[in-house]
Amino acid sequence: MKITAQSGRAGKVHIYADGEYAITTDERFWLESGIQSPSELSDEEWELLVERIGYRKALNKGADLLSRRAHSAAELKRKLLRTCDEQSAQKAVEKLTELGYLDDRAFAEELASHLFNTKNYSRANVRARLLEKGVSRSVADDVLEAFEVDPVESILRIINKSYAARLGAQGGEEKVTAALQRRGFSYRDIREALARFYNE
Repeated sequence: MKITAQSGRAGKVHIYADGEYAITTDERFWLESGIQSPSELSDEEWELLVERIGYRKALNKGADLLSRRAHSAAELKRKLLRTCDEQSAQKAVEKLTELGYLDDRAFAEELASHLFNTKNYSRANVRARLLEKGVSRSVADDVLEAFEVDPVESILRIINKSYAARLGAQGGEEKVTAALQRRGFSYRDIREALARFYNE
């Protein structure tokens, strides 16, 4: 198989196999590969090259995504699979975990803290959000056990910020109660919070 390479924009190298476009990589990888253009590669050598290019692409993409914000391993893999093959995505996730850039427990702790303390999420909704982000049930439950959050206080903060004016309107209390239940708070905690709100 005859392999040729052609420089592209932004440091890209387009690789052709027997005259037909096959795959794109970056200049650094191409130089490090030591392959000359043109070159003759066996089918096995070509498959290995494609595999290495796919892994490099997944690793670079994963590092770029993690530079923007933390991810769970499962969430990162889902995103990598949009543009990378299964094997490359899995290898990249394993490597980034090995290097310490992926840590599901640390990610879950950071996200839970933000949702509890900044967003005033209920415990049920924080758990649902962690699972949605790809955190395992066991890790999510372990992390949530470490948080001592008073749901009544959270509800009071939400009421004062978003619902106080509605409580004076006709049917307002029922609507506010329903809205808070949709946020994952229990009816008992909502009633207690409303009683404290009225007393204060």
